[in-house]
Amino acid sequence: MMKRESFGSRLGFLLVSAGCAIGIGNVWRFPYITGENGGGYFVLFYLLCLLVMGVPVLTMELAVGRAGRGSAVLAYRTLEAPGKKWHIHGWFCMLGCYLLMMYYTTVAGWMASYFGRFLSGAFHAGMSSDEVGGMFAKLLSSPGEMAMWTEMVVVAGFAVCSFGLQKGLERISKYMMLALLALIMVLAVHSLTLPGAGEGIKFYLLPSIDSVRSRGFGSLITDAMNQAFFTLSLGIAAMEIFGSYMSDGHTLTGEAVRICALDTFVALMAGMIIFPACFSFGVAPDQGPSLIFVTLPQVFVNMAGGRFWGALFFLFMIFASFSTVLAVFENILAMCMDTFGWSRRKAVLINLLVLAAASLPCVLGYNLWSDLHIIGPRDVLDSEDFLVSNLLLPCGSLIYLLFCVSKWGWGFDSYIAEVNRGSGIKLSPKLKPYFKWVLPILILVILIQGLI
Repeated sequence: MMKRESFGSRLGFLLVSAGCAIGIGNVWRFPYITGENGGGYFVLFYLLCLLVMGVPVLTMELAVGRAGRGSAVLAYRTLEAPGKKWHIHGWFCMLGCYLLMMYYTTVAGWMASYFGRFLSGAFHAGMSSDEVGGMFAKLLSSPGEMAMWTEMVVVAGFAVCSFGLQKGLERISKYMMLALLALIMVLAVHSLTLPGAGEGIKFYLLPSIDSVRSRGFGSLITDAMNQAFFTLSLGIAAMEIFGSYMSDGHTLTGEAVRICALDTFVALMAGMIIFPACFSFGVAPDQGPSLIFVTLPQVFVNMAGGRFWGALFFLFMIFASFSTVLAVFENILAMCMDTFGWSRRKAVLINLLVLAAASLPCVLGYNLWSDLHIIGPRDVLDSEDFLVSNLLLPCGSLIYLLFCVSKWGWGFDSYIAEVNRGSGIKLSPKLKPYFKWVLPILILVILIQGLI
C-alpha cells in the first residue's frame, strides 16, 4: 500500500483547509444573502450559527478523516463496526463533490472572464447600466466563451493537483491564500475611503429591527443557519480529506476554530468591500445573486480608477473560487486513489476527462439548453446547486453527526478522544447532550427548510 501523503507544515494545512472553505460562499453568496436580509442582525446570527453548528460538525469531518486515515469511503470502513454500512455515505460524498464541481467550475470561469474584461478595458468609464448588465447576458449567451473559461479552470485545477499534496496543492494554495488575504485588505481599505462609505458600514454591521420586519425573523435565522453550513462545505467530505493528512500534534477543535476564523474573516471583509462601495454610488445592496456580476461592475465603472479596482476585485474572486476547486479536486483524486487503487496520474487523467465533459451541461444550460429545467423551474446550475446545498450538505452533516455521537456508529467517546488528541483547545464531554439531541434538530430544520 502506498504511503499516505501529509502536509509539509501546519500553516499549509490551515491555509489549504481554509481555502476549501473560502470560496463563492464567502465572496458571492454571503454578501448578497446579507444584503437581502438587511445586514446587521443577519451577520450577528450567522456568526452565532457558525460557532454552535459549523465548528462542531467541522471537528467531526476532520476527526473521521484523521482517525480513519483515508478519504470518506475508506475512513468509514476503517472506523465502522463489522457489518455496518456507514461507508455508503462515502459514495454520496463522492457524488456531492462531482456535482459541486460541475457548476462551481462554471462560476469560477465567470470570475476569470470578468477579470479579463476589466483588465482589457471592456469595462470602462461612461458605460450605461444597460451596457454593464448586458456584459453578463452576453457571456451567458455564448457557449463557446463560457466553455473555454470553464475548461481552463478544470485543466488548471487538475494540473496543480497532479504534482501531489505538498508540491502541488499545498505549495500553490499557500501563495494563493496569502495573496488573497493581501488583496482583500487593500480592497477593503479602498472601499472604506469612498465618500458615503459610512452608510454602507452602518447597514452592514449595525442591527436594525426594521430589516428583520421586512423579511421576518424566521427567514433570517434559517438563512443564517444555511449560510454557516454552505460556507464550510460541510457534509460531502470536502473537509474530511484534510483530516486524513493531519498529524496528531494539535486538537481538532483548535484547528476547526482557526479554519472558521479565516473563513469568517474573508466573508466579513468581502462585505466591507461591497457594502460601502454600493452605498457610496447609490446602488441597492439587496440585488441577490446578480450583485457581483451586474451591480458591482456598475460601481467600478463609475469609480475613479475603476478598471484597476475591478480587475483587482475579480482577481481576488478568482483566488477565492480556485482555492475551493483545488481542494475539492484533491478530495476527488484521493477518493479514487483510496477506493480504486489508482495512481495519482491515472486519477488525474480520468477525472480531467470526466469533469471536462460533466461541466458542459451547466454551460449549455444558459444558452443552447436554456429551456431545460431539471428540478421544477430550476435551470441546470440551479438544479445542481439545489441537490448539493439543500440536500447533500445538510444530510451529509447529519450523517457525520450521527456516526460520531451514536452507539450504532463510531461513538461519542471515540470521537471526543480523537478531537482532543494533541495540544490546544479541548472539547468538553459535557456537550454530549447538545450533540446528541439539539444539534440534530437544528440540522433537520436546515434540511426541511431547504427542501420546502
